[in-house]
Amino acid sequence: MKHDLLAALHPLLAAEASAEAHATGTEPGDLEQAVWLRLLERLDSDGPPLDPPGWLRRAVRAESRRTRRTHRVERPYDTEPAEVNALGPEDLALAAARRRALREAVRRLPGRCPRLMVALLSPRDLTYREIAGELGISQGSLGPERSRCLGCLRRLLASEVAAGDARG
Repeated sequence: MKHDLLAALHPLLAAEASAEAHATGTEPGDLEQAVWLRLLERLDSDGPPLDPPGWLRRAVRAESRRTRRTHRVERPYDTEPAEVNALGPEDLALAAARRRALREAVRRLPGRCPRLMVALLSPRDLTYREIAGELGISQGSLGPERSRCLGCLRRLLASEVAAGDARG
């Protein structure tokens, strides 16, 4: 049943994601992957939607809006924040300590997150296609996987900062 529904919805999802992706500034595969994840979560908890094509269209648009909001809020740094005014050895030492702490935290992430984060943080500035080829995973799954890994990294670093503050 689940397989039949997914097979029937695949062409519609591909078309909808392709149409919406341009407006969000994301890859259609990333949008598709996020909606597939939503659908599978829904199938596990609530069962299939009453109107699968209608649900799928609404889910693509909702995911597209979420992606647009994320792109408006998140801005990449041109440089490492600690290196902007790195004039003295103290600043350089702090920047190196931050990079070291980040690398250590990335190594402690679960699953394939460490390899993905190392590829994303690579000074070679790899494209999604290159990262997907290097890791042996689909390009469409990189966006959702990256989001999950960044969430894990945020929680890991937040708990360490909170624990550090509690001790003084």
